[in-house]
Amino acid sequence: MPWCEPCEKYLSPNAVSVVGTCPKCGERVEDKDGQPADSQKIPWHFWVFVGAALIYLFWRLIQGLGFLFT
Repeated sequence: MPWCEPCEKYLSPNAVSVVGTCPKCGERVEDKDGQPADSQKIPWHFWVFVGAALIYLFWRLIQGLGFLFT
């Protein structure tokens, strides 16, 4: 779990910036092992969900326009 020394608090892995700094103070953040903390990437299945939601909403738009003009 990333720890910010100047802020004296733990950060969630998603809160750490891409370059490994604290979002509040901008200082480098380290893991419990003393290694620089890395930000976590967005999982692939999130993008699958976003794609499915967009396809669904597009289809509902087509249906709505069809209902409106028929």
